[in-house]
Amino acid sequence: MHSKLIASAALAALVLAGPALAQETAIPKQSVNDELRARLPENIRTEGKMISVNNGSFPPYEIVTGTEMTGASNDLTDAIGQVLGVKIEHVTVGGLPALLAGVNSGRYQFAFGPVGDFKSREESNDFVDWVQEFVVFAVQKGNPKGITSLDTACGNRIAVMAGGSAERVIQAQAEKCKADGKEALTVQSYTDQPSSILSVRSKRADAFFSSQAPLTYFVAQANGQLELTGTGQRNGFEDLYQGAVVPKGSPLGPVLLDAIKLLMSNGTYAQIMKKWGLENNMIKEPGINLGGALPK
Repeated sequence: MHSKLIASAALAALVLAGPALAQETAIPKQSVNDELRARLPENIRTEGKMISVNNGSFPPYEIVTGTEMTGASNDLTDAIGQVLGVKIEHVTVGGLPALLAGVNSGRYQFAFGPVGDFKSREESNDFVDWVQEFVVFAVQKGNPKGITSLDTACGNRIAVMAGGSAERVIQAQAEKCKADGKEALTVQSYTDQPSSILSVRSKRADAFFSSQAPLTYFVAQANGQLELTGTGQRNGFEDLYQGAVVPKGSPLGPVLLDAIKLLMSNGTYAQIMKKWGLENNMIKEPGINLGGALPK
């Protein structure tokens, strides 16, 4: 059973309320790299800007408040814009399918994400991978339902992001619970992170199954109401890379890749990732289409 709910601004504000977790860090301004700028598509150089699309708050990478975005992705795209000599603007749409459609239609130049990179998604898009991620559970403090793995999710209400890879994994687990004669697993699909985590805080869901980095952020802001479980396990995934998304074959992909490499080499990438508590998600070398198979 799926319930696709859209959180109101008030609910999102409730979830995101509280002190920012980012360390006070001054990010150095970047100089324009003329070689990279010259490789940008001519229309982008002429307009002097690019639009990066997101599908709502995905903290601590993307924290959307009204029309403003903060977070690690915002800091990194600011730095990339400085390197390329263009302004990068941010637009929010509802859900991953709308994000991908907007990129592929040319309405938006790219999505910085990070978005999960899987071979099936690479059929229509290229991914410039700049982080590695893990998928775990956020549960109520004390873990009253004893959810520590996919197998122990049977008989519980599990919230996920609609259209994401975690949704596919939890749907497969729901079928497995049924086939094994265990109690039914109820999947609750939400369009954004704040409404998903709020469902656990309000006890309408027993757990939220999602990426570890944003869940760590939400747990830290939950005033002791939540905790993480299932850490250090595969949880249905192999190595999981995430990154920026561009249309298939877009010349912008290699430009973004080399801009990220530059930020890695001069220390800015590490500085921004550490600022937002993302040390465990850093990778040594970015790449294009590093992802594996989407979980079955």
